[in-house]
Amino acid sequence: MGDRNSKDIALINSSLKGDMQAFRELVDAHKDASLTLACSILKDSMIAEDAVQATFIKVYQKLHTFGNKSKFSTWLYRIVVNTSYNVLKQQRKFVDLNAIRETQEITDFGSGESKEQDQKEYIYRALNALKPDEALVLRLFYLYGHKITEIQEITGFGKSKVKVALHRGRNNMEQELKKLLGNEIYELL
Repeated sequence: MGDRNSKDIALINSSLKGDMQAFRELVDAHKDASLTLACSILKDSMIAEDAVQATFIKVYQKLHTFGNKSKFSTWLYRIVVNTSYNVLKQQRKFVDLNAIRETQEITDFGSGESKEQDQKEYIYRALNALKPDEALVLRLFYLYGHKITEIQEITGFGKSKVKVALHRGRNNMEQELKKLLGNEIYELL
């Protein structure tokens, strides 16, 4: 992980000197994780892509303010989270929750794909059914390996809120998986 941050710092320094290729490399290195975080909040990949694009525009404009006090990814993910929540606030009055549920139900998971792929898809569906805060904290903790203090920096949540979101998220994740799989949940994991 330190190696990634060293590469990021070198790319940031080059970007600040006007090297656009270095900034493109920085974007390429972090776009997938940023999109996953945005999707966990926004629950819509197209809107999340727009939010991530807006995030990287902000990052480019504010790159000179990155003080290297934390890892670049922590700083970036904080911007992704803030941008996503701002978009969510703007979109909230227009979101049709039934359309989201129907979209999730359309996907056929029994098409003979590998067990590992099925597991990932069930977990993804369960994560998408969680509250945005819970899904975000679970992704940051389990998928990205961030510590609670880093999650606090990224999200702006207090330590107790992060711990509560982890606890509730785990419990709600289990309940969602039970809804999807019934007793097969124990075979999945």
